[in-house]
Amino acid sequence: MDILHHGAKDGVTGSCHQLVLDAGNSLLIDCGLFQGEESEGAASNASPAIGFDISTVKALIATHVHIDHVGRIPQLLAAGFKGPILCSEPSARLLPLVLEDAFRLGISRDAGQVVRYLKLIEQRIIALPYKHWFTLVDTPQLLTRVRLQRAGHILGSAYVECDVQDRQSGEKTRVVFSGDLGATHAPLLPAPKPPYQADILVLESTYGDRNHENRATRRQRLQAVLEKALANNGTVLIPAFSIGRTQELIYELEDIIHRMKLTPHAPVGVSSLANDTLAEPMPNPVDWPSLPIILDSPLASRFTQAYRDMQDFWDAEAQQRLQRGRDPLRFDNLLTVDNHDQHLAMVRLLTQTARPAIVIAASGMCAGGRIVNYLKAMLGDERHDVLFVGYQAKGTPGQIIQQYGPRGGYVDLDGERITIRAGIETLGGYSAHADQKGLINFTTRMRHWPREVRLVHGEASAKRHLATALQKRYDTKAQPLTLHL
Repeated sequence: MDILHHGAKDGVTGSCHQLVLDAGNSLLIDCGLFQGEESEGAASNASPAIGFDISTVKALIATHVHIDHVGRIPQLLAAGFKGPILCSEPSARLLPLVLEDAFRLGISRDAGQVVRYLKLIEQRIIALPYKHWFTLVDTPQLLTRVRLQRAGHILGSAYVECDVQDRQSGEKTRVVFSGDLGATHAPLLPAPKPPYQADILVLESTYGDRNHENRATRRQRLQAVLEKALANNGTVLIPAFSIGRTQELIYELEDIIHRMKLTPHAPVGVSSLANDTLAEPMPNPVDWPSLPIILDSPLASRFTQAYRDMQDFWDAEAQQRLQRGRDPLRFDNLLTVDNHDQHLAMVRLLTQTARPAIVIAASGMCAGGRIVNYLKAMLGDERHDVLFVGYQAKGTPGQIIQQYGPRGGYVDLDGERITIRAGIETLGGYSAHADQKGLINFTTRMRHWPREVRLVHGEASAKRHLATALQKRYDTKAQPLTLHL
């Protein structure tokens, strides 16, 4: 048995891991696109050649539907993969939406080809309920079964337990692939619970070098940052991934508006928050009950509707809001922009008027999508603000704006160099990934700790810091550990 990494081994995108069971059988866990600087030289992003031998791959298991975990599925199929695509029940609903968008952008916009491609995808998908074992390989030599457990990252996200039994020797090995693990206090979804045991753990390390800011007060901090930004009567642009972050933001904005309707003259100043003295309370509170929240992303709108249709997978807090008659993902202030003409009209309207508004638009790293038109129109105007609430991969426009915007730098968008005069804010505590504490707890709250941990999906510094922290925890219990970075 062996594990081969075809992506996200030395970075945070392009997740793709091959569990080699024996000479004739293997499983693929995720098959994602490379993004940012990691996409440079990654020929498999654009080439129909997937870049590695898939002749033994019996199944693809998708941990969740973010593009850096499933975006190379079109290339995998083009390379001749004939096996099933296993995923959770919510992911089975969401995956065709993601892959339709990826197919249109990367391969063909021909309607007939899109329909045939989606039909092929839907035929391959096997939706697995959480907590149920599914047998993938059953031969006289080998028995392999897999189970999905909630990962709490986005709707449908899962970590994968693989039980591998050599029937000749009787040896059993449990390999766990974390996928992307969610953080505590995230809205809408329950936090992940660690597995009972693992012999080998393939663990993400995106935030392995830090702990998130206090997530329990993040709604108040979001409100404070927005009130400060909106005081200029401009637009706050929030680049957000179409699935996951967008729905969390809508959920928390609905809660802010609901609370402000009950106490309309209680603006949250930044200095009113614990351990935060960045600014005084705003003298002119935002008119929250009439503030437009603009969702300008057709794909995000479709995902938001899918979230609403799968309320059974929401956490207890969200369920309680529904029972009280609130609809956290659909409310009066929320406006959706559908077609391209409406999008261009909205950009012009917000650029030319002096009315506060919040715009949520993809892509989350500003590497494409409708957010780019807003940025081109507004980055040069100090009335407006850009609020980052998610990870920005190196080399993406989002990372450049985030790093150089506060210094009065510039960014190149669609070949146009734009001086950044808009305010740039980054709000911590909004990551959908577990932090160092969460990753260590996931590992060490198992009843039987893994003897081997492979750190993936993280930059070198994050992996080193997480490795050091893990080793210290193992040393306190005198537990043996083999670490691979």
